[in-house]
Amino acid sequence: MEDSIFTKIVKGEIPSYKIYEDDYTLAFLDIHPVQSGHTLVIPKQQVEFLWDLDDEIYQRVMATSKKVANRIKDVIKPSFVGMQVIGVDVAHAHVHLIPFSSVQEFRKVPNMTEEPDHNSLKETARILAF
Repeated sequence: MEDSIFTKIVKGEIPSYKIYEDDYTLAFLDIHPVQSGHTLVIPKQQVEFLWDLDDEIYQRVMATSKKVANRIKDVIKPSFVGMQVIGVDVAHAHVHLIPFSSVQEFRKVPNMTEEPDHNSLKETARILAF
């Protein structure tokens, strides 16, 4: 399988706005966020679908998701932090953590053609990073 964009991020070939990293998982900001603080949690091992991860790595992804969601909740203080598993945009298992206050915010579709706001992403990463 060809390296996904997320595998390239894990390898350091593509920059990212890292929030958390351990031996098995990585959490970084989505560059086209649904809401400020929108974070992706991935296993470092490239497996296409979340449901195909072995149980140990799946549990590590979920544990990291919980840790990062609580960090988002404590720092950004949204009404909610939601989770989405979409699984069609990148062939690498990942979880979206999205801070939101209304269903409309949670379901917003970001404009993928817009240039990322790197200043905002950098500041958000600074305040969220462990």
